[in-house]
Amino acid sequence: MHQQHFEESNNCIRERFKDLKQKSPEKLRTRLNLSWSNWGFGRESLADSASRLARSGVPYIELHGNHYGPDLGYKVDEALTILTDHGLRVSGVCGMFSADNDLASNRAICREAAIEYLKREVPFTRAVGGAYLLVVPGAVGRPQEYDEVEFDRSAETLRAWAHLFSDNGVKAAIEPIRSAEVSLVHTVAEAKKYLEAVDHPGVGHINGDVYHMQSEERHIGYAILDAGEKLVNLHLADSNRCAMGDGSMDVCTIIRALYLIGHNAEGRFVTFEPLGPGGNPYPAMHGKPDKAKLDALVSTSIRYFRDCEGMVLAE
Repeated sequence: MHQQHFEESNNCIRERFKDLKQKSPEKLRTRLNLSWSNWGFGRESLADSASRLARSGVPYIELHGNHYGPDLGYKVDEALTILTDHGLRVSGVCGMFSADNDLASNRAICREAAIEYLKREVPFTRAVGGAYLLVVPGAVGRPQEYDEVEFDRSAETLRAWAHLFSDNGVKAAIEPIRSAEVSLVHTVAEAKKYLEAVDHPGVGHINGDVYHMQSEERHIGYAILDAGEKLVNLHLADSNRCAMGDGSMDVCTIIRALYLIGHNAEGRFVTFEPLGPGGNPYPAMHGKPDKAKLDALVSTSIRYFRDCEGMVLAE
């Protein structure tokens, strides 16, 4: 054996990228669209978050899907005013699905809460100009399955209200999450099976996450290639879920794979979501923000990724 298996896969993707560059250089002229998911900023105001992203040259923001009730969450006009003042646009909205609003739940009241959440969040996503709403088939933080039919129950529940996405022109982006956090849909292949089970034109896309991919996929680059045009957004963090460049994630192979599927197109995004190490990142959602640390997190991550992208394109 001359190479480890992951090295063989890396080299295959590198050669495919070189071939693309030689035969269709025009497909590499547009850079990847960078965004940042702001729910990891904790209780910080949207204005402060927008200011930080603007200073680091981040053109898009993925908004925290915080409409947990009819009287909660961002107001459309206020949010748009803040973002416009800072030159930001919305890539999409990070849908938040817990045991309280679980599409797969065996308790009808929890599935109903998930439906009501979608009724609020999908129109909000349209109103702020977002391309997608992230949807998780089962509750995050519930790795134990309810029963053997929870996959079917989740797909049936989402199918019944999938028209919300079609009616509002918003893509439902199904996110595979590692098995330590959810009980179903852990890989790109399983996300595609879920899309087939929902079987509705309003639900046809995937939100990838490299942190989960490194746990569940054989190779991150090939998982991206497998997702193909269905991939509307990719969440980024380094291998330790910290700033890009602080771990051992193979960023260049990820970038090559993204260009190979034409991800550098309008309406497709790479969104940073470095939530920190550990099994439960969600306390960060309610935490008091350390502005200096967050400033460094954003500036370091963006600079490192753009440097890697520059190296790849210069090969």
